Amino acid sequence: MSKKLVAYFSASGVTAAAAKNLAEAAGADLYEIRPETPYTQADLNWQDKNARSTLEMQDKSFRPAMADKDAKAADYDVVFLGFPIWWYVAPTIINTFLEAYDFSGKTIVLFATSGGSGFGKTLENLKPSAPGAVLREGKLLNGRPSVSELKKWLDGLAL
Repeated sequence: MSKKLVAYFSASGVTAAAAKNLAEAAGADLYEIRPETPYTQADLNWQDKNARSTLEMQDKSFRPAMADKDAKAADYDVVFLGFPIWWYVAPTIINTFLEAYDFSGKTIVLFATSGGSGFGKTLENLKPSAPGAVLREGKLLNGRPSVSELKKWLDGLAL
């Protein structure tokens, strides 16, 4: 049986709730990807062209610093990687996370929360940040899916 990790970034708590249920459903460890400088409400105002999140997402090479690098990624075979969808892709801190560790030979299953869009080009945008890993587009976990619902999804993944 493979050892699993649910790693997630959550700016407002929505993705955190989904990640906690997923970790319980998968029997996985849980790790929060935290930015060195936490996001404020003003930073997350997508309607403000000068908001921190807007500026970061306009520069695909930008890598926000993480508060720590304690995920111990080498200990896991499967990593469920969660985030909110920002501008139709993962926030750039997800690239920071992927580039901070060696995920060669590991399976990374993406999950996300979104107020209205799907994964867009998330998978193709993240692949260069995790060379040697198998990245799989997972599921949007909107609406607070229950542990039992998530177990059904996991059973169908064949990991």
